[in-house]
Amino acid sequence: MKNQSIGNNIDWLTLLLYILLVIGGWMTIYSASLPLEETSLFDVSQTYGRQMLFIGLSIPLILALLFTDAKVFEKLCFVFYGLGIILLLGLFVFGKTIKGQTNWYQFGGFGFQPSEFVKTGTALLLAKYLSYSQINLAKTKHQLIGFTIIGLPILLILMQPDAGSAMIFLSLVFVLNREGLPSWYLISGVIAIVLFFSALVISPLYIIIAASVIMLLHYITNRKISRNPIVYLLVFAVISAFSYSVNYVYNEVLEPHQKDRIDVLISDNVDLKNEGYNLNQSMIAIGSGGLFGKGYLEGTQTKGGFVPEQHTDYIFTTVGEEWGFVGSVVVILLFMSLFLRILYLAEHQKTKFSRVYGYCVATYLFTHFFVNIAMLIKLFPTIGVPLPFFSYGGSSLWAFTIMLFIFIKLDANKVNEW
Repeated sequence: MKNQSIGNNIDWLTLLLYILLVIGGWMTIYSASLPLEETSLFDVSQTYGRQMLFIGLSIPLILALLFTDAKVFEKLCFVFYGLGIILLLGLFVFGKTIKGQTNWYQFGGFGFQPSEFVKTGTALLLAKYLSYSQINLAKTKHQLIGFTIIGLPILLILMQPDAGSAMIFLSLVFVLNREGLPSWYLISGVIAIVLFFSALVISPLYIIIAASVIMLLHYITNRKISRNPIVYLLVFAVISAFSYSVNYVYNEVLEPHQKDRIDVLISDNVDLKNEGYNLNQSMIAIGSGGLFGKGYLEGTQTKGGFVPEQHTDYIFTTVGEEWGFVGSVVVILLFMSLFLRILYLAEHQKTKFSRVYGYCVATYLFTHFFVNIAMLIKLFPTIGVPLPFFSYGGSSLWAFTIMLFIFIKLDANKVNEW
């Protein structure tokens, strides 16, 4: 009886936002991959035809999720997580290597990327763990278990190697922080990122001098926490060692393509015909759209094929060129509305499991969205992260759909929770 009334409990605003984004995504893929000859919209030999097939197959998948008992997702979270880890391990034996990365299973003309689906399993298990009443993330042993749940898939994905997908999992630290993880973890992470990029463009000596001044001022003015000089010395030692190690890591540890991506971001002397080509063409395409765009199917950069991978990682360049600044803002507002709606619903869940899972979904989606668009306008290194519901791919679409509709189901079931 509970499942029969599911339609009355679904958050229809979330569903509407999902539909609008999927339709907008397909329209953009159609424009980015439209051949010269006229063909059927359902021609699976074409990118847009395959995406139409993926969208169609999403419908029974959604129905299956909505008519599944909501408790199943919590009870079987270990199974979902374990299956995801097994699929990641299987890549080292059965995976197909594409552009130096072994992160796909290949079945005929279709591929399957397990890392996209492991995100949901990780979110479910993390939500289950954090929902236990005795968990206190102020305790080191509880922090270690949370980090292990997130860290295991990260380790396996980095071995593929796929730094972009691995980075998405790191965003779950924000969920841990929301649930009680000390903020110094996040602060330390931000400082490490700033120090890394700073040490690539200025001398580490200047960084150490700046750090000395800041820490001295903090020591003099600090009145709220212990002013133990040993702590300050340890922090100073770590900052100094980290700053001087950056150049070694950059030159001896990073792969050439990883260094190219960083160079494109921080250097003005980039070869626009080689490592800087993708970013340069994406910025030209977005900038050429102006205020209102060139019109749907009228993008010259898009039709000329100047932007590589435009139907996947660079899909937003088509939005910018054909729909302009106004159209881009509309798409961004749709995404932001979805993120905020998920967060709102998460805050109003009756169980901690559902709430934490909702935070995970919002964090995953926002991180994908932010990184994908930021890397197109030179605010983030190009790391191959798809735009949710817009970028071409069955694995991406189905993984995001499963992730979102599990939460929609959990939200719909809150009327039955006590």
